[in-house]
Amino acid sequence: MKKLVFATNNEHKLAEVRAILGNQFDILSLNDIKCYEELPETANTLEDNAHQKAHYIYENYHVDCFADDSGLEVEALSNAPGVYSARYAALEGTGEIHDAKANTNRLLRELKGKNNRKAQFRTIICLIQNGKEYLFEGIVTGKINQQESGSGGFGYDPVFMPDGYDKTFAELGDDVKNTISHRALAVKKLVNFLQS
Repeated sequence: MKKLVFATNNEHKLAEVRAILGNQFDILSLNDIKCYEELPETANTLEDNAHQKAHYIYENYHVDCFADDSGLEVEALSNAPGVYSARYAALEGTGEIHDAKANTNRLLRELKGKNNRKAQFRTIICLIQNGKEYLFEGIVTGKINQQESGSGGFGYDPVFMPDGYDKTFAELGDDVKNTISHRALAVKKLVNFLQS
């Protein structure tokens, strides 16, 4: 089975990607390669963040790997929080980095009174294989609910309702989410590439 390192410390993402890939690949975590440092993530775009993280692992650990960056882009907020999705509340001092509840609360506050609730989740995956870089994008469109609904998923899942569904990601459950999500779509492109 082909081994690939997924450059993430996020257990939710790791579990999601392993579930999507099934047993086609042996996905190693940063812990598996004894990488315990924080990966650089200082760019202003999802593409550049994914690139930074993947190159860091490739250059320091010399293994084929992929990294992703994902963001929620809300039309009425000029595509915010975007690249700052994980630290949206921290930017205004109302939560820590990766504080999902605080991030969601800020998002709902910013959208209060706005009729346009259109949004999309976007994932960029940067794969480095044999020293070459490849990018894959996944997008799922939908809207932001007025309030949280559902207990599954993570991040903004309780307020994001994908187009064509009447439930949020948090209500749909992993089986459905892992076939339609932005990450699932990007991972499918990655898998198709790796299998071709």
